[in-house]
Amino acid sequence: MLQTRALRFSTVMALSATLGASTAWAQEGQVASAPLERRISKPLPALGVMLGAGIPDGATASLVYRPFSWLRTEAGGSTNMISKGVRGGVALIPFGMGPSVSFEAGHYFEGDANGIARSIAGAGFKDNAILQRVGYDFANAHLGLDLGMRRFVFFIHGGMSYIRASVHNVNAEISSAMSSGAAGSSGGTTVSLNQDPIVRVVTPSVKLGLIFYIW
Repeated sequence: MLQTRALRFSTVMALSATLGASTAWAQEGQVASAPLERRISKPLPALGVMLGAGIPDGATASLVYRPFSWLRTEAGGSTNMISKGVRGGVALIPFGMGPSVSFEAGHYFEGDANGIARSIAGAGFKDNAILQRVGYDFANAHLGLDLGMRRFVFFIHGGMSYIRASVHNVNAEISSAMSSGAAGSSGGTTVSLNQDPIVRVVTPSVKLGLIFYIW
C-alpha cells in the first residue's frame, strides 16, 4: 500500500511539473511575440519636412503630411535665385515605397532677373527692362522612385511641366531698342503692345530631394 501511495504521489508531481513547464513556455512565447506584434502594428510617422531641388521648381522646403502609406501631401516655399515662391503637391506611392506618381503646382512672385543675367553674361551686361519683373506659374506631372519608408525617404522624379508667364515692360524695351537703332536716321516707326504678352511652355522637368519624418 505504501508503494501504491508513493507511485500516485510521483505521478501527481510529474503532471504538475509538466503543466508548470508548459505554462512557462507559453508565457515566454507571449512575451517574445509581443514586441514583434508591436513592431508590425506601429503606424508610420505622418508629419515631416522635405528639401528638394529641380527645374522649374527651384530650391524647395515643404511640410509633409502622410495620412496613409500610399499617399503624401506637401505645402511650402521655394526660391529660384530671382524671387520667392509658394508650392504644393500630392504623391501616390502604391506600395509605400518604390514607384510613385506626383502632381505639383507652384507660383513664383515677380523679381528682378537682371542680377543673375549679369552674373552669367558678365559685367558688360546692360539691364533689360523685360527682366525687371520675372515671375511664373507652373504645374508638374512626374513619375519617379521613392526609396525608404519610415523616417527617411530619398526621391527622384521626372516628367513634364507646364509653365505660364507674363512678359512685362515689352513696350519700354522696344522703344529703347528702336531709339538706339534709329540714332542718326531721319525716319522712325513706332511699335507698341496693348497688353503684356503671355508665354506658355510645356517642357521636360526633373526634381530630387529628401524627406525626414519627425512624428
